[in-house]
Amino acid sequence: MSVSGQTTSTLNDRINAIDERLHNLAVTVPSLNQKVQLSMSGASAQEFLRALAQAANLNINIDPSLSFKVYNNFRNETALNVLLFIAKENDLDINFIGSILSVTKVPVAPQIMPSKQIRVTYTGANDYLGFELNNDSLGQVAKKISQLSQKNVVVPIALIAKQVTAYIASAPFETALEKMAYANNLKLKKTNDGVFLFEALAEDEELYLNGDNATAVKKSNRNFGQSSGGSGNFNLSGKKDGKGERLLSIDAVNSSILDLIKSASTEIGANYFIYSDIRGNVTTKLNNIDYESFLTALLQGTDYTFKREAGIYLIGERKLEGLRSNRIIQLQHRSLDTVQNMIPQEWKRNVEIREFREQNTLLISGSAPQINEIEAFIKQIDRVVPMVLIEVTLVDVRKGKVVKTGITAGVSDSVKTGGTILPGIDYTFGANSINSLLSKIGRNGAVNLGRVTPNFYVKLSALETNSNVEIRSVPKLSTLNGHSASLSIGSSRYYSQKTQNVIPSLNAQTVVTEQFTEVNANLEIDIRPVVSGDDQVTLNINVNISDFIGNPPLNAPPPKSTSKFSSIIRAKNEDMIVLGGLERTETSESGSGVPLLSRIPILKWLFSSKEKSNNKVVTVVFIKPTILY
Repeated sequence: MSVSGQTTSTLNDRINAIDERLHNLAVTVPSLNQKVQLSMSGASAQEFLRALAQAANLNINIDPSLSFKVYNNFRNETALNVLLFIAKENDLDINFIGSILSVTKVPVAPQIMPSKQIRVTYTGANDYLGFELNNDSLGQVAKKISQLSQKNVVVPIALIAKQVTAYIASAPFETALEKMAYANNLKLKKTNDGVFLFEALAEDEELYLNGDNATAVKKSNRNFGQSSGGSGNFNLSGKKDGKGERLLSIDAVNSSILDLIKSASTEIGANYFIYSDIRGNVTTKLNNIDYESFLTALLQGTDYTFKREAGIYLIGERKLEGLRSNRIIQLQHRSLDTVQNMIPQEWKRNVEIREFREQNTLLISGSAPQINEIEAFIKQIDRVVPMVLIEVTLVDVRKGKVVKTGITAGVSDSVKTGGTILPGIDYTFGANSINSLLSKIGRNGAVNLGRVTPNFYVKLSALETNSNVEIRSVPKLSTLNGHSASLSIGSSRYYSQKTQNVIPSLNAQTVVTEQFTEVNANLEIDIRPVVSGDDQVTLNINVNISDFIGNPPLNAPPPKSTSKFSSIIRAKNEDMIVLGGLERTETSESGSGVPLLSRIPILKWLFSSKEKSNNKVVTVVFIKPTILY
C-alpha cells in the first residue's frame, strides 16, 4: 500500500515508467532477470538493497535519506520484479546511468494551503487596535496591522513564521501590541523613529509584571562562574519613567558586584569601562532607581568607585589614576585644627588631606564619593562659632578687730620717749621720763622709789584697731564657645631657708647656703561656656581663692588660707549670676609675760602683754555672660 499522497493513475504511470526502464536495462544487464532468494525482518532500506545487489550482481546507488524498514521474504523471484515491488510500496524512483541503478525517494509535491484570513481591526479615530489570532503567522499579522494602521511594525526574519495566539477586543495601539508580545513570550520595542519591533527573549530573560502592573523584561536566575566571584541569583529589569529616563529594579541575593554592573549597564544601554577585577557579593533590593544612584549604592563601602567622563562610566579601584578626584575646601568660620580632628577616621581611609594654614583651606585627594561625603560633613559643621564675653565682678569685704594690751619694760641703747595716746595708747617711756616721775612721787619724803638706769624703758599698750575694707575687681574675659577662659590675680612672698654643710678635710669647712622659696596666694577663676541653640549659656566654673593671713614667723613659710569651689550653672544671654559669698573667719590670740605673775588677776596686766585679733572675710562673685556672633 502506497504511503504517498499520489492518485492511483499517477502511481501506475510512475511504476510503468520504472518497469519500462528496467526491461530496457535488462538487455544490457541480464542479471536483472536472475532469480534471488531474500528474507528480511526489520532490515533498513540500505541493508536490503545492498543484499539484493550482491545476490543479483548489480551496481546499485542508494539514497542515504531512505529510512523505511523491510519485512519481506522473496523466493525464486527476479531482481527486476523485486526492485519494481519495493519502488511501488515505498514511493521510490529508479534511474540508471550505464549499468548503475540509482534508487531515490520520489519528491513530494508541495501542498498548496488555502490562505488564512487574519482577523485584525483598527480604529483610526482613537488609535485603538483589536485582533483575534489563533496560531497565525507573526509575519502575516504584522503585515495586516501595518496595512490597517499605516504604522510600521517590523518582525525579524527568524520570527516571521512564528505562530501567535492572542485576543484583544479593543485597546490603545501600543498597549495591544505589548499584550500580544507578552502572551506569546516576545518583547516589543519602540525605536526613536516610531517603528514597533518584535524581538525574541534572550536565554536569561523572562517577562513579568513590574510594580506599576506593566509588562516588562527582567534577567532572571543567572548563575555566574568563579571568574566573577558570584554565587547568587538576581533579577534585574528596566523601564522608562515619564521623562524618558531609564530606571532599574534589582532584586539580588549574595550576587556578584561585577555581574550586577554588567547586567545593569546592558539593560540601561550605558557605556562603561572596568579598570580592575571587581570582587565581592551584595544582597540588595532596589526599585525604580537611576543608573548613577545604583552604582553609588552598589559601590558604597567597597574599595571601588566610578567616574563619568564623556558619557563613559569608568569603574575600578578608588586609588587608580583617573578615578581619583582633587578638591579644595575653604573653611569660612572654623579653623583647620578643629575640623580635621572631627572628620571620622573611617572616612579618611585612602583619602589624603593636606592643610594650607595661610588660607585656612583643605586639599582633599581620593575617590569622588568619599570626597563628597567629607565635603558635605565639613559644610554642616563649618558654622559661625559664638564668642562669649564674660564679665566677672569680684567683691571682697574684710571686717576685723585687733586688741593689743600690756606693759613692756626693758633696757635698750636707743629708746626715745614718745608714741600715741589717742585714739589708742601706744606710748614708750624713756629713762628720763621714768626718773622724773619717780622723783615727783618721792618729794614728800615718805616714799623713796629710787632711780632707774639711763637705758631703761617702759612701753604701755592699750590699742584696739577695727577694719572694714571692700575690694572690687571687674575683669572681662572673652572665649569661643566650648573653650575655657582663665583669670589669675595674686601676690607672692618669699621666705629664707638656710642649709649648713660641713666639708670634711684637713681643715674642716662649714658652708652655709641660703635659698629663698616662693609662696603664692592667688585668685584663680576658670570658666568654660557652652552656648545652646536657644541663647542659653551653660557655664562650668572653677574658683580657687588663697590669701596670706597674719605675719609669718622669722624664716618660716607665711600662713595661707585657701577656698575652692566648682559649679555648673545655666543662664540666659546677658543674665547676671551671683555665686554666694565665700565667707571665712580668722581668729588669733597671742601673748607673753612673767611666769606665774602673768596669770594672777589684776597683776597680769602689769606683768604680761597680749594681742588678740578677729577677722572676717566675705568674697562675692558676679558673672555676666554675653553672646557675641
